[in-house]
Amino acid sequence: MNFAKEFSKGLIKENPTFGLLLGMCPTLAVTTAAVNGLGMGLAVTFVLVCSNLMISLIRNIVPSKIRIPIYVVVIATFVTVVDMVMQAFVPSLHQVLGLFIPLIVVNCIILQRAEAFASQHGPLDSVADGLGMGLGFTGALTILGSIREILGAGTWFGKTLFGAGFQPMLIMSLAPGAFMTLGLLIALLNYVRARRTV
Repeated sequence: MNFAKEFSKGLIKENPTFGLLLGMCPTLAVTTAAVNGLGMGLAVTFVLVCSNLMISLIRNIVPSKIRIPIYVVVIATFVTVVDMVMQAFVPSLHQVLGLFIPLIVVNCIILQRAEAFASQHGPLDSVADGLGMGLGFTGALTILGSIREILGAGTWFGKTLFGAGFQPMLIMSLAPGAFMTLGLLIALLNYVRARRTV
């Protein structure tokens, strides 16, 4: 396999959020601001890369009957590291993301990549896959969070963009805004993909 090929597929072609529609709970729940999407995405990227590498290294010694529990333990170990580091160094972001950090353990993106890719490929390809999928997820969450923050609060990464006359769209800060924004972004990407194949 090719490192660049495995890395790039997660960015656009098989983007976890816009292409595979995986990890929808954190995608819709934490993207009220760009910094939240970026923080959650980077946390997932770290866990993806580390767990993919570890699972790839132990894949030949793990009995097939207990592989899923073993994968969950590996993933939970890295999630615990992320949780503790975020709590120590970025407590405000840790508080905002709250329950969704421990829930990375059962995030379907990570379990899917562990089962479908890392358990069947070597370490280098598994790291490339985890990095590409993680950065694709990070990009998707950051874009979604940026749109919702700009329209819902008139800010971007906490910086005010508009003057005092700006009227924020309250719906963008709520769950319906997340669904509408995600749906429109998926529709836009599907339209672009369809145009490229014509």
